[in-house]
Amino acid sequence: MSPVLTDFADGVAVITLNRPEVKNAIDLETTKALAAALDEFEARADLTIAILTGAGGTFCAGMDLKAFSRGERPSLPGRGFGGLTESPPTKPLIAAVEGWALAGGCELALAADMIVASRDAKFGLPEVKRGLAAAAGGLLRLPKILPYPLAMEMAITGDPLSAELAFHHGLVNKLTEPGQALAVARELAARVAANGPLAVRATKQVVAMAARYTDPDAFAAQRAFIDPVFASADAQEGARAFAEKRVPAWTGA
Repeated sequence: MSPVLTDFADGVAVITLNRPEVKNAIDLETTKALAAALDEFEARADLTIAILTGAGGTFCAGMDLKAFSRGERPSLPGRGFGGLTESPPTKPLIAAVEGWALAGGCELALAADMIVASRDAKFGLPEVKRGLAAAAGGLLRLPKILPYPLAMEMAITGDPLSAELAFHHGLVNKLTEPGQALAVARELAARVAANGPLAVRATKQVVAMAARYTDPDAFAAQRAFIDPVFASADAQEGARAFAEKRVPAWTGA
């Protein structure tokens, strides 16, 4: 089975992460497949808006740490994690979230323009629990949406945020009953797809530019802090501990 499935109809692209056996964790193969799906969405004049979702009741558990421990990095130059986070599409993107949106999975959702989530969904940046840092835009985007103290708590504790609280603070556009996130996202996408495609695309780009969600200078500036973390012994220890289901033994190096 392909790690990414696509469905194109009525001006809407539905892109589904399809690795439910690992909670849709992202490896390099999935990254390349997601980038290809996004490229097709961008190139097709008959598609106005896309929805990104996950199979099996989970949006995305983030980076595949087992693949990372083997030396794999699920990112592409100039495009970032999943082929998305540093270069979102110029057309609007909705994240339809069921279950967990964790680490890179949360960052994929944050790279979208709108989020529809089920009431039992949870968002989290647990990278610090693995000796890593949320380098795929989470630390840059989260404080622009949530109140600073809440964004900081979420980032440095690694603890998750409920969809209810995320909705209360404006991170989530629409709350749904469990299992209905994609259906409600389709309804929202249909309202967008009914509008002029050139106008929608231009409007999305101006709003995104004004909000500086995709500021390339910010990604460049964070590398001085983040790159040493990913190169550290603690980063490898965190990934190994996760794979071995044990508590990590941090050394601070």
